[in-house]
Amino acid sequence: MVSADSLISALHLSRVLVIGDIMLDRYWFGGVERISPEAPVPVVLVDEVENRLGGAGNVALNITSLGGKCTLIGVVGDDKAGEDVIDIAASAGVTPNIFKDQSMPTCIKQRIISRNQQLLRADFESRPDETMYPKLERKYAELVAEHDAIVLSDYGKGTLGKVESLISIATDQNIPVLVDPKGSDFSRYRGASLITPNLKEFEQVSGEVESDDDLALKAEVVIRDNNLDALLVTLSEKGMKLFQANKNTIHRPARSQEVFDVSGAGDTVIATMALCMASKLDMSESLMVANNAAGVVVSKIGTATVDTSELLNAIKAEAVQ
Repeated sequence: MVSADSLISALHLSRVLVIGDIMLDRYWFGGVERISPEAPVPVVLVDEVENRLGGAGNVALNITSLGGKCTLIGVVGDDKAGEDVIDIAASAGVTPNIFKDQSMPTCIKQRIISRNQQLLRADFESRPDETMYPKLERKYAELVAEHDAIVLSDYGKGTLGKVESLISIATDQNIPVLVDPKGSDFSRYRGASLITPNLKEFEQVSGEVESDDDLALKAEVVIRDNNLDALLVTLSEKGMKLFQANKNTIHRPARSQEVFDVSGAGDTVIATMALCMASKLDMSESLMVANNAAGVVVSKIGTATVDTSELLNAIKAEAVQ
């Protein structure tokens, strides 16, 4: 295996195109000193407000925070939240190709947090108008060849309504396609290079997993039936397992010693895997890098990213254990 420094350097040469559901993650942080007289709920005195990119936007931020180059395609509303999304992406070095849909509000996930605990989340969302699909696909087809890997970030909010054609456009040009899937029908992602469900998402398709052997058998079926190159199942505190057609399973145990928040960890995993695959790293090396990246990000509060120095330190720490 190459050195940790060489692995990280390889990521900086990668160009990744991300398309999918973009959302604004809005955080209100504050302390709780009393219970409301109106209802038995805590009163949070908000002293900090922060906007972050979620969904496909968080995938894009993870790519640029690790030194890669990223283009982001998606849809937001024609509103202040949509402007915030575009501004945050651009300021983080992401190249935004984001369409504004006047028929919908920007998807917002509003979280209220006190003392590192999430007290409440409120969602505001709707689906893009179908007239957006041809615009998205044209822009995507125009940009695909300029990139080394593609990420389809599906949060079930409607941006990837024509996902099959997006996969075909990339695979016809021999560009790897990674999918963070949603829903009970993985046939939509037929022909992808890699899909990255968590265990709950995997069980929606395969049925309840009863053991490690059962997981392996079900993964083999999903890979075969959907003509996938590989399937990566994330297992929360148990780490992650990579299944490939006609190859041995690779298991990586979880790396984080202290878990604050798993929200957005899947975004970090697929972003890191995309960078590694774009850099032509093999699957074993890619999985090791992604697992360490996930270990860093779950030790942070809320939707977060991992940077180059954090990842490098995590890989080196694992190497000496």
